[in-house]
Amino acid sequence: MENRVGNLTGPELARYIEHTLLRPDATRAQIERLCEEARTHGFYGVCVNGSRVELAAYCLEETDVRVVAVVGFPLGAASADVKRFETEAAVDDGAHEIDMVMNVGLLKDGEYKRLLRELRDVVEAADERPVKVILETCLLSREEKIRACELVLDSGARFVKTSTGFGPAGATVEDVRLLRETVGDRLGIKASGGIRDTATALAMIEAGADRIGTSSGVAILRGLRSDPGAAPANRG
Repeated sequence: MENRVGNLTGPELARYIEHTLLRPDATRAQIERLCEEARTHGFYGVCVNGSRVELAAYCLEETDVRVVAVVGFPLGAASADVKRFETEAAVDDGAHEIDMVMNVGLLKDGEYKRLLRELRDVVEAADERPVKVILETCLLSREEKIRACELVLDSGARFVKTSTGFGPAGATVEDVRLLRETVGDRLGIKASGGIRDTATALAMIEAGADRIGTSSGVAILRGLRSDPGAAPANRG
């Protein structure tokens, strides 16, 4: 693989980052701080729960920082109708993008038609806004990850995303590579879950990630500035 990190600058790295706060105890003041940090550092977006979308959209008015809302979070086991309604509500409140948790149980049961219908419903409800489908890769076999990617490709969603960050494990370089090998340039890839330092973020980008979901965006940028050699060597 071509080296994707090279001499990546701070502002360039910032445009990969979706600054994230999804804790159930997140307060209004913490969401406001999240948005201020995203504005100050030039992050691509903020990722918040549905009840905080309206606040984030207000805080980020007249900026180019995107508001990303999670749907079916964190288990993905809600009904398709609930996920569709969540998506519509997030759009109404100002979300620019939707990160939806896939129904892992349906995938494992082989109920591909039902799962595809659910994915397409959310894509339709997003009304042309990008939808990222969270696979929760730590719960899937290699074959299930590949099948999930195929369903996402068929659904009209624009990204696959590794993890919620609430599962038993988060993103791995190996999973990002597998997703990239599977989808090629047809989908974007968002790596999230456990990405807390510069070297890990850069390794995910080099493996094929187009976005990094992390609550440690500020620390990751500081790490790049303090250690210009943090970029990993080209893995070929």
